[in-house]
Amino acid sequence: MYFNKNLFLPAICFFLSFPVFSQSTGNYDQHEAFAPIFYPAFGDEVRTAAGTPGSRYWQNEADYSIQAALDDVNHRISGSVQILYKNNGPESLPFLWLQLDQNIYKPDSRGEETTPVGGSRYANHGFEGGDSIQSVSVIYQGREQKIHYIINDTRMQIFLPEALKGHGDSLKIIIIYSFGIPERGSDRMGRMQTQNGWVYTIAQWYPRMCVYDNVLGWNTLPYIGAGEFYLEYGNYDFTITTSGKQLVVASGELENPAEVLTPEQIKRLDAARNSDKTVMIRTEEEVKNKKGRLSREKLIWHFKCNHARDVAFGASEGFVWDAARINLPDGKKSLAMSVYPIESARDSGWKRSTEFVKGAIESYSNRWYIYPYPNAVNVAGPVSGMEYPGIVFCFSYSQGRELWGVTSHEFGHTWFPMIVGSNERKYAWMDEGFNTFINSVADQDFNNGEFLQKPRYRQRAARFFQPNSESIMTIPEVTNPRYLAVNAYTKPGMGLELLRYDVLGEARFDSAFRYYIRSWAFKHPTPWDFFHAMENGSGEDLSWFWRGWFMNNWKVDEAVSNVEYPQSNPANGALITIQNREKLPMPVTVEVKETGGKTGRVNLPVEIWQRGGEWKFYYPSTRKIESVTIDPDQMLPDTDESNNVWKGN
Repeated sequence: MYFNKNLFLPAICFFLSFPVFSQSTGNYDQHEAFAPIFYPAFGDEVRTAAGTPGSRYWQNEADYSIQAALDDVNHRISGSVQILYKNNGPESLPFLWLQLDQNIYKPDSRGEETTPVGGSRYANHGFEGGDSIQSVSVIYQGREQKIHYIINDTRMQIFLPEALKGHGDSLKIIIIYSFGIPERGSDRMGRMQTQNGWVYTIAQWYPRMCVYDNVLGWNTLPYIGAGEFYLEYGNYDFTITTSGKQLVVASGELENPAEVLTPEQIKRLDAARNSDKTVMIRTEEEVKNKKGRLSREKLIWHFKCNHARDVAFGASEGFVWDAARINLPDGKKSLAMSVYPIESARDSGWKRSTEFVKGAIESYSNRWYIYPYPNAVNVAGPVSGMEYPGIVFCFSYSQGRELWGVTSHEFGHTWFPMIVGSNERKYAWMDEGFNTFINSVADQDFNNGEFLQKPRYRQRAARFFQPNSESIMTIPEVTNPRYLAVNAYTKPGMGLELLRYDVLGEARFDSAFRYYIRSWAFKHPTPWDFFHAMENGSGEDLSWFWRGWFMNNWKVDEAVSNVEYPQSNPANGALITIQNREKLPMPVTVEVKETGGKTGRVNLPVEIWQRGGEWKFYYPSTRKIESVTIDPDQMLPDTDESNNVWKGN
């Protein structure tokens, strides 16, 4: 652009001839809110500025072959795991890191030693467990050999005799292990006594690879309790040996139904695959009469689950079992299943579980990304709610709205983090918050909104912005336990709702959100990848929102401060002054009511706050203004309601 200094100098004199007014209002500073630099680095060939994996994006792979046994007398798991680990990165790896999450139950674990005296959801005082490692070896270039390893808390470092080369080199790790099953497994696994036997919900049950990525290298944060998991993707082939009385459900597909199920159960499963109504596979009466199991001393249950980051299973001799078809886009099908003890078999409770599973997964598949697994199993047990690929654990006494909510939430985790594999241990909001958001959309879809509750955003403001509240970008272990539900679930979930309904609109938000999911399906995004993807997909610079809602704990306070009439004549319209008094700017909706009852609305973009915290606009009214209301639908978590309405009298 050509710059003419002779034109510019008179302009300076013109502006200096008028008084200069401060644009600051309350705590708001437009320079901070709309600062031009937000991203810490530019995009590259691994992670692009468009929010997608780059042409040189890589991640490592881990395929698991597991042979385990469930001892339902001594409550133990024993087994061996063989991990085919592939290094797709550019660097050689002289050592590898694995997770031994059962070690959280050792008396001297960090999880135990950081538990408050009064206990917590993740505490397990009095149970001395942990992984017992019998042997560790590797097979590399055709040779198997024992190797040196160090176990520290919930991590195991194994030292390779020769560095594992990059660009696709692989080796096999073989570990023989066992552990005792806790009754209370940090509310993620465990066992529960029922009138017809123990219910086992088994997870974190084999040594798992830590993620090695281009962000941190090895991700080795210990498992303490609140922070969940970050795992590599791969294929799983696993067997579980049990006594003949057990019924087992697990991630993936049962490969040998004829060897572990009765002919009648196989027939009923076939019927369920073609039914939108729930079909009983094992009835309450059969459980009471100890029927529906094969007359064998031992059973070997064989499952496969492909393109997954984890697997889990449930087992009990007292399971009632039902199933129904899930209808997916493009004519694809899956199977919704529920297993639960007789105590949970209530009409308003677990008898509706499969209906809930089906409804939730159909909603998420139609709106965001198709469900990737052949089955979806809901297991009633001691866990209040926990998710794994193709299987979830929910509390056995939940019913009605509560059971719908936990079922929808846990299966929503299929999308975050089972499909979009973010680092839960650092960024709980990228799975819990995103999942909370899609749960709210599924509430609208399920059974004509049977359990839909209208959100009350303004009422949440007091909870979000208490004096000791923290920013969303706080790791779970650092977050005050009182605010974990806010920081990980409700506040980030509401952040996406604000983007969808107030900033972008449903069409643009949904398109951008699908772009993010498709781009990072079965990959490992960072928060910056998400921010980039949403901006590129929607066509908006949203750095002001990321900065205020996610990175900081900025408040919202929009106000109506004044109304005046040109030439003091209401017939000439009205000049309405509004203010942004807190640090986070947001788009504005103003409702104007004239005497005589005529009402209109004005929608203003967030850019009105780029010049300062006060904005005046013209409204073409013809009568005296009776009232002006900012945020009339109470869609914003406004922290001061007293200034939201101006009244003419």
